[in-house]
Amino acid sequence: MPYKLVHVGFGNMVVAERVVSIISPDSAPIRRLKDEAREAGLLVDVTQGRKTRAILIMDSRHVILSAIQPETITARFEGEGERP
Repeated sequence: MPYKLVHVGFGNMVVAERVVSIISPDSAPIRRLKDEAREAGLLVDVTQGRKTRAILIMDSRHVILSAIQPETITARFEGEGERP
């Protein structure tokens, strides 16, 4: 069974079934979560040096930083904007 991949920016993809949540990086608890993931070696930064606009939490405890808005990533999960 092929996995559904979702584009999270700059040619990077994640397996849709492994994403637990997509959150905004603005609150202090989320910044702490990001710092803890960095210390544990579980942080993946795919922003290419741009501002982090969304954080994806994976079922493997990995934290992925993306420069794409959470709403845009959510729309990609739902299949909007996909090419036929």
